[in-house]
Formats: sequence, structure tokens, C-alpha cells
Amino acid sequence: MTSSEQPGGPPSVRMPIAYAVMLVTPLLFASNGVIGRVTVAEVSPFTLAFLRWGACALILLPFVLRSGRECLDLVRERPGTLLALGFLGMWLSGAGFYVSLQFTTATNATMIYTTSPLFIILLERILFARAIRSREVAGIIVSFAGVAAILIQGSLLTFVTGALNPGDIGVVIAAASWAAYSIIFRGPRLSRLPIMALFGLVCAAGAVLLFPFAAYEYYSGARMPSSAAAWQGIAGIIIFSSLFAFSGFQFGLRMMGASITGIFMYLMPVYGVVLAYVFLGERMQLHHVVGIVLVLGGVLLATIPSRKSG
Repeated sequence: MTSSEQPGGPPSVRMPIAYAVMLVTPLLFASNGVIGRVTVAEVSPFTLAFLRWGACALILLPFVLRSGRECLDLVRERPGTLLALGFLGMWLSGAGFYVSLQFTTATNATMIYTTSPLFIILLERILFARAIRSREVAGIIVSFAGVAAILIQGSLLTFVTGALNPGDIGVVIAAASWAAYSIIFRGPRLSRLPIMALFGLVCAAGAVLLFPFAAYEYYSGARMPSSAAAWQGIAGIIIFSSLFAFSGFQFGLRMMGASITGIFMYLMPVYGVVLAYVFLGERMQLHHVVGIVLVLGGVLLATIPSRKSG
């Protein structure tokens, strides 16, 4: 991207701002696990996810209306694709993630979710016969060994007896779902639409799919937001973990490209662990240390571009 294609302002001013934004963006993404862990205790998971993505759809409505003709064409041509994105990104990776947070810690959830880039590599191999380099294979093995250390909590007896935490398993599924969402989201037909308009449509599709389950929770007497703390948590997830985080990520992609932006995102598990310690009192144990070293090391090994390809 040339300087004329980048947002306004001289490069000497733009790049420090871009680096500052990308230092904060992984923190915003990581906040979802911590805020969600607290809020899901007061708000049922599908209701929380519906409020999150329904509000995002409403906030992004002006972007959708601005590209009204293109959005209508996409809805007519690819309704199944939009619903698939809503299911993978907002139902499974949204509500499913909040369901899982009822059974596991924010620390575990953040570290396991970091493996999403590796699931992208595996899914592209399965779906598109993408060649996998030996370095990627090694990174996947190392990273999933770290996930295993977290799942069994450093004890093989946990695996042998089948006493795995269902919340941890749920986060693995959510991470794989987000990887599938990411692959579909950057498809050639969808890329013709402005990014915020497309995201608004996907949020709306997710809200539509979540609504029946949120309605069931409401009529069955499940937990509904009734306190100021619950609404503050919902607002935090909508503003910080969703809109600001996504906008910061897109800004980074535009200013610095995918490879450098991706490197900054490796800060997410570090931020997540610190946030969980400060705000939730979760403490690192030996299997967490082993897990984060292996997961982060494996993801770095598998996804950081080599000098030859750079």
C-alpha cells in the first residue's frame, strides 16, 4: 500500500498512531473473556450474545444503508453464506464462548482461543488442499501440546478418567468456529462490500439466529440483565470487545498489512492472563505457564512469515 492509499496525515504521524492502536487492540479483544466471565454470571449466555450482536448491528446500520444496493444484492445472492457467518462467528463463537465461560476460567479461555490461526491453516488444508509447510506442522503440534497441557491441567489422570473441563472443550470448538468464520469472511464475493457494511450484515444475521434462543431463555426464567453491573458489562462487551476491537484490527490491516497486524495479536493471551489476574483474581499455575509458552510459541512458529516470503 502506498502512502497515497493510506488514511490522511504524514507517515511520521500515522505510523506511531497505528502502532499505538495495535498495542491496544489485542487488549480490547482479550477483554471479552474477562468481562464475559463476570457478566455471564448475571446474564444468560444466548441473551448476552444476542444483545451484543444485535446492538452492533444497529450501530453499524448507517454503514449498511450507505452501501444499500450492494448489501441487498449480497443478501439475495448469498443468504446462506451470511447465515453461516452469523452461526459460526456469533452463535458458536459468541454464545458458545459465553456458555463455556460458565465452566472454565478466563485464563484458560483466552489461551485456548489463541489457537484460532492454527485452525485456519488446518481448515484451509482440508477444504482447499492448501499446502502446509514443515514449520507450520511443527507449530501446530507444539501449540496443540500447549492446549493439551491446559485441558488436562498437567495431569494425565484427567485425560485417562475423562474428567476434562467441558468449558475448555467448548472454547476449542469456539476457536475452530472462529477460524471457519474468518476463512468465509474474506471470500472474494464478500470482499467487494465495504468491511463495516459487511460486518453489520453479519452481526444482523447472528442476531437473527440468536433471537429464538434468547427468547427461550427469557420465557424460561433464565438470568436477565437487571443490575447496573450487568448492563455495564454488556456495554463494555459491545463497545470495547466488539466495535473498538474490530475497528482497531481493521485500521491495523489498512495501515501496516496483515503480517505485522497479526504479530501484534499475539499479545492477546498475555493481556488476557494479566486481566484475569487483576480483575478476577485468577492465578497462574504450572500447567498455565507450560500451556502459554507452548501455545504462543507454536502459533508464532506456524504463522509468522519467514524472511524469504517477506
